[in-house]
Amino acid sequence: MMPSMVFAQQKQYVLWYKQPAKDWNEALPVGNGRLGAMIFGNPQHELIQLNEETLWTGGPKPLNPNPEAYQYLSSVREDLFRDSVARAIGNLRKMQGPDSDAYQPLGDILIDQQFEGEATDYYRDLNISNATATTRFTAGGVTYTRTIFSSAPDQVIIIQLKASKQGALNFTLGAKHELAYKLSVDQKDELVLSGKARIMSDDRRNVKPVIYSDSLNCNGMRFQYRIKPVLKDGTAQSTDTSLIISNATEVVLYVSGATSYNGFRACPDKDGKDEAALSKAFLAAALKKNYFQLLTNHQKDYGQYFNRLSFSLTNEAAPNLPMDERLKAYKAGNPDPWLEETYFQFGRYLLISCSRPGGIAANLQGIWNQQIRPSWRSNYTTNINVQMNYWPAEMTNLSEMTEPLLHQIRNLAENGKSTAWNYYRARGWAVHHNSDIWAMTHPAGANAGDPKWANWAMGSPWLSQHLFEHYRFTGDKTFLRDTAYPLMKGAAEFCLDWLVEKDGVLVTAPSTSPENVYIHPAGYKGTVTIASAMDMQIIWDLFTNLVEAAKVLNIDTDFARLLEEKMAKLNPMKIGKKGNLVEWYDDWEDEDPQHRHVSHLFGLHPGRQISPLLDPKFAEASRKTLEIRGDGGTGWSKAWKINFWARLLDGDHAYKMYQELLKGSTMNNLFDTHPPFQIDGNFGGTSGVGEMLMQSHLGFIQPLPALPATWKQGSVKGMVARGNFVVDMQWKDGVLSVAEILSRLGNVCVLRTSMPLTVKGVKFFSTKVEGEGGGYETAFSTVAGKKYVISVGK
Repeated sequence: MMPSMVFAQQKQYVLWYKQPAKDWNEALPVGNGRLGAMIFGNPQHELIQLNEETLWTGGPKPLNPNPEAYQYLSSVREDLFRDSVARAIGNLRKMQGPDSDAYQPLGDILIDQQFEGEATDYYRDLNISNATATTRFTAGGVTYTRTIFSSAPDQVIIIQLKASKQGALNFTLGAKHELAYKLSVDQKDELVLSGKARIMSDDRRNVKPVIYSDSLNCNGMRFQYRIKPVLKDGTAQSTDTSLIISNATEVVLYVSGATSYNGFRACPDKDGKDEAALSKAFLAAALKKNYFQLLTNHQKDYGQYFNRLSFSLTNEAAPNLPMDERLKAYKAGNPDPWLEETYFQFGRYLLISCSRPGGIAANLQGIWNQQIRPSWRSNYTTNINVQMNYWPAEMTNLSEMTEPLLHQIRNLAENGKSTAWNYYRARGWAVHHNSDIWAMTHPAGANAGDPKWANWAMGSPWLSQHLFEHYRFTGDKTFLRDTAYPLMKGAAEFCLDWLVEKDGVLVTAPSTSPENVYIHPAGYKGTVTIASAMDMQIIWDLFTNLVEAAKVLNIDTDFARLLEEKMAKLNPMKIGKKGNLVEWYDDWEDEDPQHRHVSHLFGLHPGRQISPLLDPKFAEASRKTLEIRGDGGTGWSKAWKINFWARLLDGDHAYKMYQELLKGSTMNNLFDTHPPFQIDGNFGGTSGVGEMLMQSHLGFIQPLPALPATWKQGSVKGMVARGNFVVDMQWKDGVLSVAEILSRLGNVCVLRTSMPLTVKGVKFFSTKVEGEGGGYETAFSTVAGKKYVISVGK
């Protein structure tokens, strides 16, 4: 008898609170990919902080800002080969260029509301199931409600204010910005704020300024946002800088915004778009629709993405507690499976809200930043952080949300060709540690940056992994042929020229292991070496992917053969005296043994070079490495460790790290904290749960490969495996009970499980696996568009 098919239904996930946000870290985010808002929920003095995805400082940078950089490369390599690390570091600083630019806030909306008495019965929430935020309170016998959402189909933010008593709504509407700005009233009832972002990112390391060549003379990006109230009743009056709403019952504020951004190669001032015309056009189009139409469009659009995947660990009702109290209770050791579900889905909510097709890739804070000088410029940090932002996209059925990253990679490849040649006389394209909306690719640091981060040169091969993974999940051969393969090949050409031979093997020089420091046996501390484990693993990953891609496309056989030859000569992974995976060129001690980066486990995750199912000795060395590193770290570091432990098939330790992330690195609004806020930890946490529930990186699907003992029963519907299979699963007593697999492409489906399986209604082959990991492999042919029911047992 087949088990009953009762999979998770989409739940309502609501973050709610009994008080307003006391600061930005408790405000609630909404976004449509382009326009973001943080909502504080203050009854009398509401603050809504705005962002627009393209509002950055500066403009395109010179493609060769440091023409003398190349002359230092040979001496850097010679110094490293003879252990003159301090001299190499000094010369590497001479190979740096200007710093990246910074992401900027769009401005603030101020709602000063007048009412009688004190606000009581206060409530605010963010419903991530329908992407709306609500603030509600009672004063003077009147209940006031604000509902806010950011609409992708209509490209506006909507703020509805209502009173339960006719004519009781009275407020003053204002706007401000930390930068110099112009505030005016247009058409008698449109509040308009216009300004210009800073010209360039300031250097705050207190070093002598460096003058770089070929200035492009960009004078900053213009921006504008407009707010128009639509009244059901009451009156609207204007001053020079505000709107006064009186005696209303319901008011809908339409908020539009735009910048002069016109692409990563165009100066946003002299070659920029007309931000005023764009802002007016967005507003005019939205004003043709009423609130109900806008809300319906928004929820339909958002729901088509969010509702693709449901996840349930319990059938019990959610605790009737505000989110801040739930987090406090969770930190004290009280179980809350609803919270664990919510955090997973919150990551999906954030990705849908900050990365939409046709838009800009999510930065360190997605699209939510209130500071004109944000930490790390809120930029693209390519030695882990921007990649982590997109780890959950494909597996959690949000493939479209990767499009901005894929587009950014194309931009980086264009600029990176100049960097590869100008800095290293190498073919292909190169990307370093920091980038921005202008697709900066050269080493940052302004001749003062620490090479342990500034001179890391492995951005192009790591980013190329996302290109091939997009193909592996979607099976889109047109994308593979026309986009992914040429870009991957360019990254490989850079790596081929970057590698040098030493003692019969190929190494990278200079090399770092971001952003760690080793202690050399000679007694000095070093940040630069040759052939770090991460470098070798990233290059192995790229070459492996390219060889596979060439076979799929039936092209470039000579180049694929060359890559295979080079792979065989790559400096191999080594196991150290502590049983650890060696991070550096040799088995040296770390200055900080519990450093937040665990770069040398790239081959475990997100790579596929290390697995208990491939080679137990390197998997065990990875385990030992994680034990030495410990379970601490910043938010994103803990998130990465969830993924590591899941790939080691240790669900209980992966779950421990998930708890550590929630207990120690999650703020009351569920934002991850580095500290301060970094969105990559949210995305890494969602990815980690995904890896616990299903893996497919080794060429077969593993249902529930790292299920923790705590999650005894549950279900998930809508996970996506490589090969473009959509997988629904249900488990009981920690064991898979039934699964349903939709084949989107008609590929052969291969499942790896600890117990034999039965596939209903089709011929299948189940074989016992000998060797690493054991278990059973079940394979069957599929037809595109058809679902297949899987059960445990013969």
